[in-house]
Amino acid sequence: MTELRLRPARTSDVPAIKELVAPLARAGVLINKDTVAYYEGIQEFLVAEDAETPGRLVGCGALHVMWEDLGEVRTLATSDAWRGRGVGRALLAGLIERARAVGVSRVFCLTFEVDFFRRYGFEVMPNQQQLDPDVFAELMRSHDEGVAEYLDLARVKPNTLGNTRMILELSPEG
Repeated sequence: MTELRLRPARTSDVPAIKELVAPLARAGVLINKDTVAYYEGIQEFLVAEDAETPGRLVGCGALHVMWEDLGEVRTLATSDAWRGRGVGRALLAGLIERARAVGVSRVFCLTFEVDFFRRYGFEVMPNQQQLDPDVFAELMRSHDEGVAEYLDLARVKPNTLGNTRMILELSPEG
């Protein structure tokens, strides 16, 4: 694997994150977000830097906590030039580590890259897992599109057509 450095994102990384996401958003693989959304969620992001060129971002990904035991991996992106060099794997491992650190026991993703996530233990969700009715009611109050995607609400169908909902149950021992 090429030498990478993972670190928490900083506000100064937002333009580079947008640049990483842009081609994937144009291709319909990721949802395009307004710049303000990246700044609002910057603390959720990890970035991968080329260790030989500090400051040059080659990948990014975020962990969004949805509930006490549930988080979502989102905005996982790698530059075209760095695909196949372990960037996505390193970012996903870092995001799963973050999930464990904050107490999340299940990690959800909505993806076209089923085989990639399957290699790391994610399973296709056969149907919406039953949620406690009180938790469901609380999640329904969220304005976050990722929460709506997890709940499989009709209003997000145009954004998620063709995506596969996957989940990873984290083992307590890590």
